[in-house]
Amino acid sequence: MQFDIITIFPHIFDSYFKESLIKKALDKNLLKINVHNLRDYSSDKRKKVDDRPYGGGLGMVLMIEPIFRALKKIKKKDSRVILFTPRGKLFTQKKASQLKKYKQIVLICGRYEGVDERVKKLADEELSIGEYDLMGGELPAMVVIETMARLVPDVIGKKDLLKERLTRGGGFVEYAQYTRPEEFNKWKVPRVLLSGNHKRIQEWRDERKKVIEKYQKI
Repeated sequence: MQFDIITIFPHIFDSYFKESLIKKALDKNLLKINVHNLRDYSSDKRKKVDDRPYGGGLGMVLMIEPIFRALKKIKKKDSRVILFTPRGKLFTQKKASQLKKYKQIVLICGRYEGVDERVKKLADEELSIGEYDLMGGELPAMVVIETMARLVPDVIGKKDLLKERLTRGGGFVEYAQYTRPEEFNKWKVPRVLLSGNHKRIQEWRDERKKVIEKYQKI
């Protein structure tokens, strides 16, 4: 699986992709992540990629031309181009599973007051990671990559974990989990988890999932 990120702040990703399981997956060639500096695709001598919005307004807007040039150079066959915007559809575990079928995911990270509206015509879809506004699309790009990386065989190391996240149509709700000690500050581990009865334990976990799902819909 290959990810290509278009950003004006490429060094934001330096430390994130050099730690933990993402780094191990990159070292094993299970993933490929390319970070592209949008300024490299500017036709301006000063590498300018933003300008004031027509009609007036606060802040600057990323121009369409550098993004168009970047996509023309980067985009391959069997790819999906994603633009991060607060107006986009909510990114979910199910969406991650749907995107998994593409060999290349191109992630466009906006900044400042966003991107020229015409950039939407270059993207296959618009996504958001929550109902709030961020300074740019770099954090959403990390979220999408980590979520999808967990769906790649051998990245997290345990096939059972991967299988669990691919059930129920690609959705995933994590049940409550406990570890030692059995009691801390008078807070006890549910007795069923100590019973050794795997059938009852699974029933308990399924019930907890239903409670969480109901809560998430409120």
